[in-house]
Amino acid sequence: MNNTVITYRFRLADDTLESFHIELDALNLQMIGNTLEYLPEWVNLEFHQCSNCPLKIDTHPYCPLALNLVNIVNRFYRVISYDEIYLDVITEQRHISQKTTAQRGLSSLLGLVFATSGCPHTVFFKPMARFHLSLSNRDETAYRVTSMYLLAQYFMKKEGKQADFSFQGLKKIYENVQQVNCAIVERLRAASEADSVPNAIVILDTYAQTIPYMIEDSLDSIRYLFFPYLTDDSYST
Repeated sequence: MNNTVITYRFRLADDTLESFHIELDALNLQMIGNTLEYLPEWVNLEFHQCSNCPLKIDTHPYCPLALNLVNIVNRFYRVISYDEIYLDVITEQRHISQKTTAQRGLSSLLGLVFATSGCPHTVFFKPMARFHLSLSNRDETAYRVTSMYLLAQYFMKKEGKQADFSFQGLKKIYENVQQVNCAIVERLRAASEADSVPNAIVILDTYAQTIPYMIEDSLDSIRYLFFPYLTDDSYST
């Protein structure tokens, strides 16, 4: 089984090219080789530590998520949120190109980094990282995250655990992620001269806040897509 490699290539307004090669371990989907030797103060675990963080400084002196953001912050610390960029995202399966803003491109990259950084509250999104879809909109994200969660319930049931089809567990996951987002933004405001990276996290947090409330509405709006399943009894048990 090979590692997964996803490349984000940003062409900035001044024609500078910034590339990030995100390599994920084939077995645990943890990021590999994305931390730097020099570590700033803001990566220390106790620096604006999340109020719901289960980690302890004696075993985790550094925030795992902050560790994996240093390389990005160092290269975007002067980029403004609404600077126009050209983004290429390259995986083994596809190549996506789009003209967009710095904050939206970074938001897509950070969603991948968050899921695979080792943060205990974001590990639940690793399946989405494995099947990463860059620059997805709100509806696409809602569809993907609910599909992921329901598939997780299938595997839990096979393991003899209680499955949740009401999405209450997913809502709890997002509640924890909102606290992570708030704390990380505080870290980054102390680390960056510009606003592109913090504002990219604000975009992620908007999804974290709205998706739990839009789950039922969004799913009802696409119910018609599953009409064949709902009308064909041959698929019922």
